[in-house]
Amino acid sequence: MRVVIAGAGSVGRSIARELLAHDHEVTLVDRQPSAMRVAQVADADWLLADACELPTLRDVRADECDVMVAATGDDKANLVISLLAKTEFGVPRTVARVNNPKNEWMFDAGWGVDVAVSTPRIMTAMVEEAVAVGDLVRIFTFHQSKADILELTLPEGSPLAGLRVGQIAWPTDTVLACIVRDTRPIAPSPDDTLEGRDELLFVTGREVDEKALEHLLTHGPASS
Repeated sequence: MRVVIAGAGSVGRSIARELLAHDHEVTLVDRQPSAMRVAQVADADWLLADACELPTLRDVRADECDVMVAATGDDKANLVISLLAKTEFGVPRTVARVNNPKNEWMFDAGWGVDVAVSTPRIMTAMVEEAVAVGDLVRIFTFHQSKADILELTLPEGSPLAGLRVGQIAWPTDTVLACIVRDTRPIAPSPDDTLEGRDELLFVTGREVDEKALEHLLTHGPASS
């Protein structure tokens, strides 16, 4: 996979290192000479230029990349980069960093953004996930489909503990995607039995009734 990352700060460099470790081709672009820390990500291609300008995106062959990552510290720049990548170069996938949570509402398909990543939101979700046993937590929202990834850690003594996955009627458009038990991820089958302290990860559609899901998880299935 070929990835262009606009913004070679600590965030951009970290993303680049992870992608290179998985054998992807990476180009880093930044307009600040101070960001040209080539030795820190020596296997990437580097370009000193402004990714908000069309000639720069031509130079990095944006029309040939699979993913454009707008990871600068400027939300306006990240929106412009995403929009140009999508509309002028037909990049299949754009991922944009949201620096100020107040701007998150703009990071959608209208600005060419497929996936918006808000560091404060993710950090908040991780904190909530760590402390809120028994509470349903939204971890991530896919901006294109509006699907959510939700998490809940079953408390000890949960009415669902001891039930098989196949015995539980989940709400419409709700999929139990993974059970994490003692740090081990399990792909759930109908015969798997839930246990207290299991971490449940769900993928839900945009119309899902989260209150119904939360009621099911905390009170168990309704008796017939």
